[in-house]
Amino acid sequence: MDIIQLESSRLQLRGWQEKDRTSFYQLNSHPTVMRYFPSVLDRPQCNHLLDSIIAKFSAQGGWGVWAAELKSSGELIGFIGLNIPSDTLPFSPCVELIWRLKPEFWHQGLATEGASAVIKFAFEQLNIHELVAFTAVPNTPSESVMKRLGMIKQPNNFYHPALPDGHWLQEHVLYRITASD
Repeated sequence: MDIIQLESSRLQLRGWQEKDRTSFYQLNSHPTVMRYFPSVLDRPQCNHLLDSIIAKFSAQGGWGVWAAELKSSGELIGFIGLNIPSDTLPFSPCVELIWRLKPEFWHQGLATEGASAVIKFAFEQLNIHELVAFTAVPNTPSESVMKRLGMIKQPNNFYHPALPDGHWLQEHVLYRITASD
């Protein structure tokens, strides 16, 4: 299976390589990166997650959650891509736009830049008619990216089914963007 690669002016979105496991672990075990998730991930959890991400490329015809690499240095800075959530959500089925970057690459427009390339690909190449993005209510930095991407906030929040009742991250905002937007 050939993995589709995407580019933006500063980023290469590519398939994952074995050498990426350490950077992937550093990203997902970083307390600041994971502050709006239930917990940081340990190495076995990271390996399981990365194996799942890699497997989805084959199942989905070469697209998925790409490794985000700076073109200028070749450094892996995180991931950006498309995900089909495994949880049954109030708006399932759906295709989710996701991103996660190392903190030293925040506030540089990289998430927005990479996600814009992914949106263009999803609408123009995959003919997906709608993408969603969601995050816990306190995660205003990710919500700001959704707004910069031109996504539209939906009027009703939802409670993420993977989190227990009363968990401080359970309530989520939902944004959508369609090809006609």
